Amino acid sequence: IINIIFMKNNHNSYPILYTFRRCPYAIRARMVLAYTGTKVEIREISLRNRPAELYSISPKGTVPVLYFNDETVIDESVDIIIWALSQSDPDSWLSKDRSAQLEIVHENDGDFKYWLDRYKYFDRYPKKSREDYRSKCDELLDKLDIMASNSLYLFRNKISMVDIAIFPFIRQIANVDQTWFEDAHSNLFQWLNRIIESPLFMCVMDKYDEYKVGQEPLITNFIN
Repeated sequence: IINIIFMKNNHNSYPILYTFRRCPYAIRARMVLAYTGTKVEIREISLRNRPAELYSISPKGTVPVLYFNDETVIDESVDIIIWALSQSDPDSWLSKDRSAQLEIVHENDGDFKYWLDRYKYFDRYPKKSREDYRSKCDELLDKLDIMASNSLYLFRNKISMVDIAIFPFIRQIANVDQTWFEDAHSNLFQWLNRIIESPLFMCVMDKYDEYKVGQEPLITNFIN
């Protein structure tokens, strides 16, 4: 259930979220914001036509960016996640196994993402074969598959922060060759589908028009 409000007044009381629908970093931030029920003003940008105001707020010009009316800026997705969970975490997504969860997120965002990009776009990186790049990705995937064999999610039978934080990247590698992924990592394949089919994921994947300067503010908390 999407709860969208067009507001003419007092919209500055809500943080502004600069986002791009398909960006994995933005997806995980939106999912956590949805879980916590955080209302934000959505500004969907095009990566080929990024607004100048985005660069004025965060010079690197990447998404997601969360901008507050006191001019506080959070421009790293993990920092947005931790901020949101510090405001509300009813199911204890982060209060348990915090260090272990963040360690996996760090591995995902570091070496795994590096090799994932080379596997997805192997023709741009001819030094090694596609299979070589995929084998590097397997170093994390094999570990996650074992974890997913012991419970419905990575750390327990309920979702934790780490599930959401790495999910968009696992989804990307699975989409390259779904037959291989299911055969090689069957437990993780089931884990992935649980999240893909969840209302939490579906509610943050609605399409929004590209943000135009001066448009009517679009306020949402994603899930009612």
